[in-house]
Amino acid sequence: MTSNLENTPEAIEKSASPWRKEFFALMTIGLPMAATQLVQFSINIIDVVMIGRLGPTHLAAGGLGLVLFYVLFVAGMGPAVATSPMVSQALGANSDDVRDARRSVRMGLWVVGIAAPVCSIIYFFAEEFALMLGQPADVARLAEPYVLALVPGLPFALGVIVLRNFLAAIERARAPLYVIIATTAINALLNYLLIYGNWGFPRLELVGAGIASSLSHAIGFFALVAYINWEARAKRFDLFKRFFKPDWPRFFEVARLGWPISITIGFEAMLFNAALFLMGRIGVNEMAAYQVALNVAATAFMMPLGLSQAGAVRVGLMAGAKNLPGVRRASLMSILACIGAIMLFAIPVMLFPNQIAGFYLEADDASNAIVLGLVVSFLPIAAAFALFDAIQVAAGQALRGLKDVRVPMILTGISYWVIGFPIAAWLGLSTPFGAVGVWWGLLASLFAASVTLGGRLWWITRDDA
Repeated sequence: MTSNLENTPEAIEKSASPWRKEFFALMTIGLPMAATQLVQFSINIIDVVMIGRLGPTHLAAGGLGLVLFYVLFVAGMGPAVATSPMVSQALGANSDDVRDARRSVRMGLWVVGIAAPVCSIIYFFAEEFALMLGQPADVARLAEPYVLALVPGLPFALGVIVLRNFLAAIERARAPLYVIIATTAINALLNYLLIYGNWGFPRLELVGAGIASSLSHAIGFFALVAYINWEARAKRFDLFKRFFKPDWPRFFEVARLGWPISITIGFEAMLFNAALFLMGRIGVNEMAAYQVALNVAATAFMMPLGLSQAGAVRVGLMAGAKNLPGVRRASLMSILACIGAIMLFAIPVMLFPNQIAGFYLEADDASNAIVLGLVVSFLPIAAAFALFDAIQVAAGQALRGLKDVRVPMILTGISYWVIGFPIAAWLGLSTPFGAVGVWWGLLASLFAASVTLGGRLWWITRDDA
């Protein structure tokens, strides 16, 4: 017979405490990281709005330049992100092992600091690449100097990710949020001065926007460096001690862990860009509506993305401590938190698609009627795939926390490019579904990713693993 003592409030409190502790531990670092993602996402919106005042050609060139720039940014994100599980697992095994954490952060900065400038040489041929992709000559001509102005900020932008992940691992995730808020304001001010030539500054237009972004990334990086050298907990790691001393074994470990992550991120980024090209083949209105609906979906994705990154840190800490129940608990809590966060956006989008579309396009303008109708038809599907998007990002990040990156890379490639994209292309181009069919293909890809990555996470964290 079960003892009544097992049903007392004290017993219930004791049994529930690990989950409660995990929830608050996740929220402590997850909410600031989620807010940081939202604010960081707003930088692109500010740039597009301010560049747009120069005219449609400049706006098109700015959009093209950002697409070209983010090819290398995504490639560099792998090594930058790879430092997170390395640091969190080291601290999970021994919270006083500052040397191991320092080695990972230092070599993470080395990898992005060396690779970014070397790879950026290709941007001296940005105009030629743009012309090869069939872009108008005047747009390609404006895009190249803009990209070249963005390039100096690339290693600093990636360095911010490295330092941000380190601070999350030691539960100091608020500092990056404050820094990104400040640098967003700085970026807007520098745009105002350098794009338009206000207050006696030269009018540099697109080049000015690129310079503003590069300076903002550099300011943000050095602000985090200053904080790490000042804040008591971070300071004890002495991250920049003998910074220029090579540590090749750790350097190559960061690179080895990072390249599958880069490819995985690239698979997803390329899928949504490829969907844009599919929409372009269907029609201009469909392409415009896709951009609006995708912006809504991307905004909703920022909260679960930040929470999932925090989940990766929590999983890494538990894995380093050899605590398998803790790994499972942290993984499940991250998935549930991401689902809850994205539903806060997805449910209103599903219930009020007309009102959401009206934020982007003037409903009273008859010329917007077709695009508005398409946006309204896209948004419920985008809201539906939000559930699977939350699951796949949380499961994928948890796997990264376990340093499991190669199999997830393959599973992601299959989900997006063997399953999702062919469905999107077939439904969009060969059936009456048209543009709506492309969105059903995207939903299929995210559903497949949530099943395969979730299954992989369950498999490697099961009791008999």
